[in-house]
Amino acid sequence: MILETVFRALNSAEAQLIRSQLEAANFNVFVADETSALSMEGYVLGAGGIRIQVPDSEREDASEFLRSCGYPVE
Repeated sequence: MILETVFRALNSAEAQLIRSQLEAANFNVFVADETSALSMEGYVLGAGGIRIQVPDSEREDASEFLRSCGYPVE
């Protein structure tokens, strides 16, 4: 399964909020780089954020869902 990034969060709370909203809308969600981002101060900015990912087949619908909630998407 190929995962596509639909959102990048700059903190764990935001990443988990987005994850829970996508899961509630029945999307398969994976949060990437969260542990790394929490391990060192400032790492999340250098790594480009905590990535919220969905399967390639769900990317378009997940992006549209996040847009409808007012989030900027990739």
